Amino acid sequence: MDALSEVLKVLRLETGIFLEGRFTAPWCIDSAPGHEDVRSILPDAEHVAIFHLLVEGRARARLPGDRKAVDFGPGDLLLVPRGEAHVLGSDVQLAPVRAELLVEPGTGGGPARIDYGGGGERARFLCGYLACDRRLCAPLLTALPRLVRIPVGDGPAARWLISSFEFGALEGSAGGPGRETLLARLAELLFVEAVRRYVETLPEDQGGWFAGLRDPAVGRALALLHARPGHAWTVDELARESAVSRSTLAERFARFLGESPMHYLLRWRMSLAGQALRTGREPVARVAERLGYESEAAFNRAFKREYGSPPAAWRRAQQAGGLPP
Repeated sequence: MDALSEVLKVLRLETGIFLEGRFTAPWCIDSAPGHEDVRSILPDAEHVAIFHLLVEGRARARLPGDRKAVDFGPGDLLLVPRGEAHVLGSDVQLAPVRAELLVEPGTGGGPARIDYGGGGERARFLCGYLACDRRLCAPLLTALPRLVRIPVGDGPAARWLISSFEFGALEGSAGGPGRETLLARLAELLFVEAVRRYVETLPEDQGGWFAGLRDPAVGRALALLHARPGHAWTVDELARESAVSRSTLAERFARFLGESPMHYLLRWRMSLAGQALRTGREPVARVAERLGYESEAAFNRAFKREYGSPPAAWRRAQQAGGLPP
């Protein structure tokens, strides 16, 4: 059992939209979809993460407000986990063109494409967008940098990633039966691989959620909390299961995650509660019981502290589109 696997089990990635980008220098695009663009492509999306796999050539990426650009080359996977606005280009100091203005339908069953640039050095991308529940993704999203370059290389794994993206691009334009489910699973595999590779590159003195995963005691405790969120955990029991003392577990949790195990569990329960109420029809009392609350009243109080509204009213407002998630 590991915490990363337990979190990924409930991410509920909804779909993946894939396209191919062919550019020639000089070029610069604003690559992030705007809010309305996301709604038109992924109408139920709460959060969109973005992938760019550079297959050929070289390019640079930069977040607005950042002076330093990220350079990447063939076999590099660029991940924008929070879906922020960013620019890609041979020269990111150029005025960017909005990417959605350049997208053209694929021909002959091929993926949607962007062909753009000044005729110089070539660069070819395969790009993916995936949607997930913002609160369920929070442990991962807040632990990842805003812009991540993940070297994939040119070995078997790189060939698998590239062929997967290409297959996703073809399926995304073909529109056959089961397309959305296939793209969602493919997007999830790509996301998992990107996260795994990022964790492998972390220095030993790194802090944060991913560093906590690598600590034997904290990693075990996180896995238990995510696997059994409705269990009546205490710090004493969690420490015993993690083979350390209560004080050691508390100290390591605070060092890596900046909070206590019980506070972490409360936030995770509330994330699961919000997802269940937003997307399902399960009665509030049943959600409360499943997440370890002895009474619906106690659950209501905890939920209102987190979301600012009682669960039943919050669910109605969500269904009517009246409250943010």
